[in-house]
Amino acid sequence: VQLQAYGGGLVQAGGSLRLSCAASGRTLSSYTMGWFRQAPGKEREFVAGMHWSGGSTYYANSVKGRFTISRDNAKNTVYLQMNSLKPEDTAVYYCAADTRLALLITTDTRRYDYWGQGTLVTVSS
Repeated sequence: VQLQAYGGGLVQAGGSLRLSCAASGRTLSSYTMGWFRQAPGKEREFVAGMHWSGGSTYYANSVKGRFTISRDNAKNTVYLQMNSLKPEDTAVYYCAADTRLALLITTDTRRYDYWGQGTLVTVSS
């Protein structure tokens, strides 16, 4: 499966962005999908995930209540709606697919098999 993330850009603090992750080759509804981010000089970190069943989501504490992950099966696309953005949200954002059909959403980057190319989000203060 090939993933393409897009929708990043420059936004002021308090603003919103919606990232998209479009898939080709396989249907995303077969996979647990995750959004990760990597700020300069920092390790890649988990942001949000949606279980392959569509029945559950999970968020990092730093984004809980501000970000929402969703999926459109008809468009084979996963979204990350980001509201109330803060300068510390500045990072390259990646979408990823976990093909294991695991029971739980994992935050471990090593469990994700396919990655999009990343899209840069810059939040100005």
